[in-house]
Amino acid sequence: MSSSQKPKFIKIYVMGRAYEVPEGLTIMKALEYAGFRLIRGVGCRGGFCGACPTVYRLPGDYKLRIGLACQTIVQDGMHLVILPFVPMEKPRYNIDELKPDAGLILSLFPEVSRCVSCNTCTKACPQGLDVMDAVQAILRGDIAKAANTIFDCISCGICSMRCPAEIRHIHLFQLIRRLYGKYILPKAKHVEERLKEIESGKYEEELNKLMVTPIEKLKKLYSERKIET
Repeated sequence: MSSSQKPKFIKIYVMGRAYEVPEGLTIMKALEYAGFRLIRGVGCRGGFCGACPTVYRLPGDYKLRIGLACQTIVQDGMHLVILPFVPMEKPRYNIDELKPDAGLILSLFPEVSRCVSCNTCTKACPQGLDVMDAVQAILRGDIAKAANTIFDCISCGICSMRCPAEIRHIHLFQLIRRLYGKYILPKAKHVEERLKEIESGKYEEELNKLMVTPIEKLKKLYSERKIET
């Protein structure tokens, strides 16, 4: 291999220790190149998505930055530490005993009322979600708007780390989505009809056939299936 084909190496610091890694890698891949084995709490490595928030600083820059290790590209001189879990207490509740009511939600998450609309949470979100708008919608009792605004939340916790009101966004948004799905979102009639068919035993014979079908034939059936568009 000629020198022009060799990858350029840069130096990064992981928890204070220096490592040389190829330029252009994500933090995730750079850590693995350096010998770290990420197997706990990381979605693309067997955990759950959103569990690789990383705190880092760049040389000559006073700003403390946060990003996801699977998205953020390493830079020469970067100092970083990966946080596979953001500690926060989850309130206990029975969803069947709750209603999509702002007052009830605030009783479980009183810190939401401390929101000062600084928009730091939105600026920190690696998904580009309007986090503050969702929080304000909750305060207005607009659960549907809040649920749809944060539908793509991956629960990384970066917004909570930056929030001066110390809102537990991960658990708050999880509750909002549950309330929306249980009490507000229109029921899918075709799903209810299919469940009734399953309970009646309509597909029992076909399922029994599949259970004794050789694996190779199942793969063939799957690859040749008709996909609805």
